Amino acid sequence: MGTAELACPSLEILTRESGFEVIAVVTQPDRPKGRDLKLQPSPVKQLALRKGLAVLQPERARNEAFVGELKSFRPDLIVVAAYGQILPPAILELPRLGCVNVHASLLPKYRGAAPIQWALLNDESETGVTIMRMDAGLDTGDIISQSTTAISSEDNAQTLHDRLAKLGAELLVQTLPDVVAGKIIPRPQPAEGASYARKITKEDGRFDWSQPARSLWNKVRAFTPWPGAFFFQEAAPKPRLIKVWEAKVEESLAGPPGQVLSADKAGIVVGCGYGSLRILGLQREGGRHLSAQEFLAGHPLGPGDELLKPGKTE
Repeated sequence: MGTAELACPSLEILTRESGFEVIAVVTQPDRPKGRDLKLQPSPVKQLALRKGLAVLQPERARNEAFVGELKSFRPDLIVVAAYGQILPPAILELPRLGCVNVHASLLPKYRGAAPIQWALLNDESETGVTIMRMDAGLDTGDIISQSTTAISSEDNAQTLHDRLAKLGAELLVQTLPDVVAGKIIPRPQPAEGASYARKITKEDGRFDWSQPARSLWNKVRAFTPWPGAFFFQEAAPKPRLIKVWEAKVEESLAGPPGQVLSADKAGIVVGCGYGSLRILGLQREGGRHLSAQEFLAGHPLGPGDELLKPGKTE
């Protein structure tokens, strides 16, 4: 059971490795996407169809007809990864070996929908994946196995996502044989260190220049590629939204929060609440991704210019 891209490596490896038989795939219904809002299948559905697997797409996992259909497959085990719905007891209790979840954090830290983004936002030096026996709570089940990975300064949400997806798939196939053989005794999650990684919204990406430069740098990393970190530049007839793709903390310059301190081919340096941020790659709303030098060629911005503060009317 999975929907998002994070689940695809787990499905791929289960279909490839001997000793596993995937009898059906459950994913979310096709959703409208793009400017024309055409229905698009989930990444998991696309992969499942390429593999010739049966695909079920209930609107709600607790639908009785769906639960009955799932029961007809008589699964020994259900693997869940980035499915997007909480499973009812009728499904959790259905397979004889239970339901296991591939979660992209070191539980109990970062339970919830956006563990990768929040690990980056909070400046974590490492994260990992957890294989967990599912219960009725939100990522509260017993831990079966875990694997860690360092977070580098070069990581953003996309690179970390891809690494954790691969790490989770590898850990899954290493762990499942011992689960089936009864060689692993799952351990309860400790109460200490539990945290909740709520779903990210577009507004979360907005810069508040009064924050430290490192916090804004982490925001760029956490929200690339979606929803994007951004600020507003004064323009007529209305302020212009600018998305930041690449940045780094600048230690040699300091100035008032939101004020441009320098702007040249080496980047656009803006004062923050503590330190300053050098913006290296950015994008005007509706435009393309540009280097700082390319951006400045068509969008005048220079030392002393003020960028809009949160709370001003856009």
